[in-house]
Amino acid sequence: MADGEIVLDLPTMRVAYEHGDLQESDLAATWHDQLQNWLDDAKQAGLAEPNAMVLATAGVDGYPSSRTVLAKGLDARGLVFFTNYTSTKSHDLMATRAASATFPWYGLHRQASVRGTVEKVSPAETAAYWAKRPRGSQLGAWASPQSIVVSGRGSLEAALANVERRFADAETVPVPPHWGGWRIVPEVVEFWQGRRDRMHDRLRFKLNRDGWKVERLGP
Repeated sequence: MADGEIVLDLPTMRVAYEHGDLQESDLAATWHDQLQNWLDDAKQAGLAEPNAMVLATAGVDGYPSSRTVLAKGLDARGLVFFTNYTSTKSHDLMATRAASATFPWYGLHRQASVRGTVEKVSPAETAAYWAKRPRGSQLGAWASPQSIVVSGRGSLEAALANVERRFADAETVPVPPHWGGWRIVPEVVEFWQGRRDRMHDRLRFKLNRDGWKVERLGP
């Protein structure tokens, strides 16, 4: 070990979860209202990127992959995010039509997980969100060959410069044909609250033939 090197003792790294609890009586009437409540709590607590979620997908080969994306829509229909339809995640979603996403609110000792089928959002919904994006983000969506191997940073800068010239005189930038939204249509939504001694609270909404049912899971 080099002088001054810090060695992390991973087995002993832990935090005492004493932020709160989660009882059945605390839950909102619907999964999406409860998720909105916890998103609001995360924002009020000042957590960075409270709408960031880890999206997990799997390809036709069965291998999973995950990445962080931003939730941009939430209602009774499901949870929406936007991306390039030529990306690895979109190829996975088109192949399996299933995904899961987890919001990791570490500062509140909470997480919420959503699992279900997926569908593309309508062009109108994509256009409505696109209009709210900064122009720079719009141009980046046109320029980025997402998930494709590139020769270097220079090729990306050149692609962006080309797009900037292409739309230099355009008052508005149109939605790229290869870009849009996905909606996760939940079948299971779990709310996890860390508790002392690892006796965590886990309550989930699960969809069955009679509608949504709330269940408590062992920690």
